[in-house]
Amino acid sequence: MSITRSFPKNRAFHMEPGGPIRFILNREDISTSWPPGSVVLDFLRRECRLTGTKEGCREGDCGACMILLGRWDGQRVRYRGVNSCLLPLGDVAGAHVVTIEGLNGQELNPIQKAMVEEGAVQCGFCTPGMIISLTGFFLNAPRLDAQDAVAALDGNICRCTGYPSIKRALERVCRECVPPAEMEERVAWLAASRVVPDYFLEIPARLERLQGEAGAVRGPAPPGSRIVSGGTDLMLQKGEEILNHREDLFFLSTREDLRGIRLEGNCCRIGAATTVEEMRKSDILRNILPGIDAHLRLFGSTPIRERATPGGNIVNASPIGDLAVFFLALDAAVGLRNGDRRRELPLKDFFKGYKELDKAPNELVEWVRFPVPAKNALFNFEKVSRRTHLDIASVNSAMLLELQGDVIRKVHLSAGGVAPVPLYLSGTVEFLRGKSLDARVMGDAAAAAQSEISPISDTRGSADYKRLLLRQLVFAHFITLVPHLAATGGPDEIF
Repeated sequence: MSITRSFPKNRAFHMEPGGPIRFILNREDISTSWPPGSVVLDFLRRECRLTGTKEGCREGDCGACMILLGRWDGQRVRYRGVNSCLLPLGDVAGAHVVTIEGLNGQELNPIQKAMVEEGAVQCGFCTPGMIISLTGFFLNAPRLDAQDAVAALDGNICRCTGYPSIKRALERVCRECVPPAEMEERVAWLAASRVVPDYFLEIPARLERLQGEAGAVRGPAPPGSRIVSGGTDLMLQKGEEILNHREDLFFLSTREDLRGIRLEGNCCRIGAATTVEEMRKSDILRNILPGIDAHLRLFGSTPIRERATPGGNIVNASPIGDLAVFFLALDAAVGLRNGDRRRELPLKDFFKGYKELDKAPNELVEWVRFPVPAKNALFNFEKVSRRTHLDIASVNSAMLLELQGDVIRKVHLSAGGVAPVPLYLSGTVEFLRGKSLDARVMGDAAAAAQSEISPISDTRGSADYKRLLLRQLVFAHFITLVPHLAATGGPDEIF
């Protein structure tokens, strides 16, 4: 079935020069002239009347609006659970969008049945989003582990049922379902097990045709266009501006030339449109930075990480941007492109002032690259926020430390939330380099960092509180990375 959707005539909109937005919604082929900057949540509820996708926070926090977004990657359809309230409609072109209605059959599927029978449903407002998130977990997880299933719901909030019953449902369904190890067989197995409907088996061929008709998008953004990467912060801050944007929106999510993680000599290069979740799962990055899984779990939630990108996080230039702080401590550089002109710039020189970058309007960040740390190098990322997960930092910090014996051979230190920009603490780094590390030097380093920062009081804490936080985070780096040296001088010398 093919359905053509039109934007209501009583509202103005800007049509993309490329024509209507075409994608698959559950079983249906969709062609719509809704504005590419409108959010998928509104299209689903207002135009398609698919009200199982709930409108909650509209900030990507509650998970009530979750959908599955599937794209053909040349071998299989890769599904991601994402927040439809932060997803521009134009960015689903050539994709498969699945709502809770697209999972429903004549009977409850195994996930739905476990949720009902274990008492994990009360008012039901959050339930569709949870079912979507769990289905995404079933589609992607190498193995179905109850603890991993709980982590897959880190972007879903329930206000009335109580989480123990939800955990019981997860334990049950993970115990009862044992999928094949080969991911290529996963969808067929899930269809046979009634976790997803049979029409999922037809989607790869349909998407391959649809994406083939659209063609690959490469090259620079057209002059005057608004570049959208993951959009998780952009759609939150400037959603109305994006909706009413009178120029082209240029989406990077399908730019394969801007994606991927690879080693180039002694450097690691990450495409600017690579998602944070892809970074977290990368074998290359896990080998280079063994703690990256835990570090990046502090970044947003699973659905946010499935959309957020290093390019977007860095260009957003938030003073507390987690990835900016993360990469500063890795001595990273960014690659910029404007037409045929390319240049490379140290990340520490990219931030010029609050939301001010060394970047021309039409320049595109293509990649982030950093030197692969030595085998004996130690890396740590710390973040203080009101909630451990899915929250903005009050202060965050990262440190790379390489020792030769007790002597600091190489060190990089960064901090967020203490200056108008994500800050590389160059003075503290210079002080530490070449020092024989002990508790007294650690205390002096924490004091040196105080002279480089200029925090302000805001909703995330007073200026004095942020100074205290950074002091403690500097100590936290040392205690985590070199606990045997941090203890040498006794606690009084540090605290």
